[in-house]
Amino acid sequence: LKRSCSQRLRVLQLDITSSAQIKEAYLNISEMVQNTGLWGIVNNAGILGYAADGELLPMSVYKQCMDVNFFGHVEVTKMFLPLLRKSKGRLINISSMAGGIPMPSFAAYGASKAALSMFSGVMRQELAKWGIKVAAVHPAGFRTCIHGTSELWAKQEKHLLENLTPDVKKDYGEDYIEALKNFLLHMPAHCDSDLSPVLDDVLHALLAKSPHGLYTPGKSAYLALCTFCYFPLWFYDFFISKMHSIKNVPSALRASEAKNKNM
Repeated sequence: LKRSCSQRLRVLQLDITSSAQIKEAYLNISEMVQNTGLWGIVNNAGILGYAADGELLPMSVYKQCMDVNFFGHVEVTKMFLPLLRKSKGRLINISSMAGGIPMPSFAAYGASKAALSMFSGVMRQELAKWGIKVAAVHPAGFRTCIHGTSELWAKQEKHLLENLTPDVKKDYGEDYIEALKNFLLHMPAHCDSDLSPVLDDVLHALLAKSPHGLYTPGKSAYLALCTFCYFPLWFYDFFISKMHSIKNVPSALRASEAKNKNM
């Protein structure tokens, strides 16, 4: 990173779910900046978990998403705010399109990102008196490694199946659960490989004299948010169903539909 970016770059190991590593990073950075303070924090760490119906996701997925996507960022923010106050700097939280609008298959991820977005809004109001400006970034789909690998999906699917009750497993059917991987498999094809809209917005939030409180880089991010905020919910649900167009149907619903056709 130093070779490709800058010799002034300092890289620190930081697992934001570890209070000890957060404190260690704070001590390192405090020594570097001393009385100057720290100009900006960009909370970017995030995990998707597994994309599945909220009823199917184990509680461990919900907890892990909250630990990384929300609690970790809150702890980092609280630790470093004294340094931001010295510089009257910037706090930028990378949330998600799914943190501003409800989207199928993202119950755990979306809930954790929505918590981060609300935290950003409250911090924006509370830190204004200190001269600190706060922004939330809600990107649309961009092609990163967040969706995981086939090996990880197999492990997550196994964990999911092991934690289902017999009734739920029967109603959904193992074929429905196995097909959930297709959503993850095809996700990159619907995501933009050009990350510059996100990077440009982060740069603006860090350096502009009057940064925005909310950025929505990427295709459909702003459109979907406006549709959710200003249109009836039935229209928004229809709009999202067309965007996702998932044709996979749980076993119990297929059986019920077949029964109705035969009557």
